[in-house]
Amino acid sequence: MGEGIAATAPARGGSLLLLAKPGIVAAVVIEGFAGMALAARGMPAAESALACLAALALAAGGAAMLNSCLEAERDTCMARLARRTAILGRVGRGRAMAAALGLIAGGLGLALALLPPAAGLLIALAAASYIFLYTLWLKGRSPYSAVPGGIPGALPALIGYCAAAPALGVDGVALFLFMLLWQPPHFWTLALMYRDDYHRASVPVLPAVLGAPYTKVILFAYATALVPASLALWLFGPCSGRYAAAALILGGGFLATLWRTVVARERYGRAFAASIAYLLLLLAALAADMIVPRA
Repeated sequence: MGEGIAATAPARGGSLLLLAKPGIVAAVVIEGFAGMALAARGMPAAESALACLAALALAAGGAAMLNSCLEAERDTCMARLARRTAILGRVGRGRAMAAALGLIAGGLGLALALLPPAAGLLIALAAASYIFLYTLWLKGRSPYSAVPGGIPGALPALIGYCAAAPALGVDGVALFLFMLLWQPPHFWTLALMYRDDYHRASVPVLPAVLGAPYTKVILFAYATALVPASLALWLFGPCSGRYAAAALILGGGFLATLWRTVVARERYGRAFAASIAYLLLLLAALAADMIVPRA
């Protein structure tokens, strides 16, 4: 019996890790690092960088896990989330919620102990807005929930910035606004792909309520706005021409991909993957522009 208990503990730990949505956590960490590099105009100090990224990872993982617990009933109606609901059933909702709250508390405690107060407050705001504003209030009520629901996903840019700089600059605001614009079209590609799932779960996503044609128009409009938003870091911020060139190439490539996979054809999975690739490559270009010496 003792061996059985020992064997199930790592399995539960691995299951809890999956409930924490590691892909989202990784994206949050990368976004936070880009914000730090922007604020520091180079490689951020190692101690503050490690503390900030660890705090972000803990809080984001905890918030994602808590989201899985709170949406368990809706998730059972969605075929794409069958694995998540099965994991939650094995682990137990009570155990998962306790772990989630522990991760959030750990991230907040780390931030408040080692980072400027603004960074800790923003981490608390990000977790609270994701759980209360988006999950518990907006998602089940409005087809436009992805617009204000993008706030918690955009805040890691400001958290990283405030962890590395004494005051928030225009460039930090520009990065935050870019991230805020990126969230809705990214989610709408997923909503188009799984609109039947969302309909069964009674989640009023845009394509289920207002139709796919309208969703495609507003999705493409948001995606188009990402190009000038990304260039604001060059026009009004510290980024160089090499970043601007990368932003133009990446933005143009992303729009061309969306046109092929959303407007011309219905290949929403490819559009969703392209959205992730565009974001990660742009953040990498931003960080590289700050860190790599210019000729």
